[in-house]
Amino acid sequence: MEKADIPSRPASENELGSDPAGLPELARRQSELIAALFADASKLHQDGRIREAEYVYKQILAVQPGHFDCLHALGVALHQLGDHAQAVQLIGLVLKQNPRDAIALNNLGSALAVQGRLAEALVSFSSAVAARPDYAEAYVHCSGVLRELGRDAEAVEGYDRALALRQDLAGAHCGRGTALTNLRRFDEAIQSYDRALELRPDFAEAHCGRGIALAELDRIDEALDGFAQAQSLRPDYAEAHVNEATYRLLLGDFERGFEKYEWRWQTARFRTNKRSFAQALWRGPDDMAGKTILLYGEQGFGDTIQFARYVPRVAALGAQIVLEVPGPLQALMTSLLPNLPPSLPGKPQIVAAGDPLPDFDVQCPLLSLPLAFRTRLDTIPCDVPYLSAPAAKTAAWCERLGAHTKPRIGLVWAGNPRKDQPHINRLDHERSLALDQIAPLFDVDACSFYSLQKGDDAQKQLREGPWRDRVVDFTDDLHDFSDTAALIENLDLVISVDTSVLHLAGALGKSVWLMNRYNTCWRWLRDRDDSPWYPSLRQFRQDAARDWRPVIGRIAAALHDYARSFDIERSARHK
Repeated sequence: MEKADIPSRPASENELGSDPAGLPELARRQSELIAALFADASKLHQDGRIREAEYVYKQILAVQPGHFDCLHALGVALHQLGDHAQAVQLIGLVLKQNPRDAIALNNLGSALAVQGRLAEALVSFSSAVAARPDYAEAYVHCSGVLRELGRDAEAVEGYDRALALRQDLAGAHCGRGTALTNLRRFDEAIQSYDRALELRPDFAEAHCGRGIALAELDRIDEALDGFAQAQSLRPDYAEAHVNEATYRLLLGDFERGFEKYEWRWQTARFRTNKRSFAQALWRGPDDMAGKTILLYGEQGFGDTIQFARYVPRVAALGAQIVLEVPGPLQALMTSLLPNLPPSLPGKPQIVAAGDPLPDFDVQCPLLSLPLAFRTRLDTIPCDVPYLSAPAAKTAAWCERLGAHTKPRIGLVWAGNPRKDQPHINRLDHERSLALDQIAPLFDVDACSFYSLQKGDDAQKQLREGPWRDRVVDFTDDLHDFSDTAALIENLDLVISVDTSVLHLAGALGKSVWLMNRYNTCWRWLRDRDDSPWYPSLRQFRQDAARDWRPVIGRIAAALHDYARSFDIERSARHK
């Protein structure tokens, strides 16, 4: 809720009750007292003295439980104080009395939205604008929920309706800018943010949003200025700090980038995933002899694979290691053990997330290890391979695949869409391709192709499409990442979008080609076709047109060259 809509009309006669004793003068004086108290409480509320207002509202309701405006105002106060569930209950009582109270519907929507009950919030906001079509603020809030649901085009329409009613709503211009950014209409988004900042120069969210849109246009220096301006206005604005971190890391400024990245735990996206441990966060490479440290994955499979490279570095300090990872990675991560110092006092433990943890002294999430080791571009731990597949599984796949007469190419063309998380779904849409889009690769007859693709939608493209006889699909037999690693060990090259299998291939030291989107993840850096994280990785990037066709064309040409080299080497081995 941008601003509380606090009801302030006097109590009606039915709210004051009857006068069984026949004392109209006493009833009148009581009515005047209640009205005065409610006016005082409303003034306290508007002045931001919400706790004091709450106290007075409750005193009024102790005398007049049916004072619906007081119930409504108390609900708004409780929402602002963080008691959203109670706010929903109280405002709901008001709406039972008057189901078309637009202000109550708007405030109910705000209390529902902050609890993540977006579908219910959308119904409430929509009802508010239906009851009062000139209610610009309700259009703004409705559009905000539509944006959170990934329905950005509808959100823009709602913001436009609000602005047709009131051009002075800075929040509407800012929200419109965010929706336009999500729709990849960056120039229009910047114009919306500019208008918001004309109305409110101190609008930190607009500075930050404008920075994101500028960065998408590769105007990164200007974007960093925007994030800095947002932070100067709101020093605790976590999203602005993390956005700055992301683009500093993209530029290779690891010193400031990883330091700023620690702000991620204050953002809405990561706050709910933050672990609460009594043990201290480990912050640096001090002597760890005699201590046990918990290292744990905090984000996706790919992040865990990438930053597991630091585990031997921590162990080398003398620490006893407890590594917690998602269950599908547990078997694979046991392959880290041979890389750990043999002088460790005890065997490192690899624990599946959700299983009981042993005792430990300090803890650190994996993505904080680059900061702990003061990592710079030229000090990235790059002892590849640092993971390996189980020997028995690798041998079984070798026997199953048979004669190795052609280059074996593993393929991953799509990530995990996570349709219940619109922000991640948008990014997945940008990094993923449809199988038909990579079809020019199949014209390279000298290669055989193997699917490494998981995910129902993407697998369906192969199994029900025209390429099912061109791509061998054993993915039903890949039950965890150790199975996938064993199959990859028997391939020659993996071609993948930015997903966990790409990291796995890189960590195994396998040749891997990245089909990379224009607005790349920070870890792939800017203007590079290699990677300091994985020496065996080669990048094929989109240009500013964000068109995959030139990317696939370059990969197909490179694949022809790769197949010719394979034949030459194979012939040389058999001479």
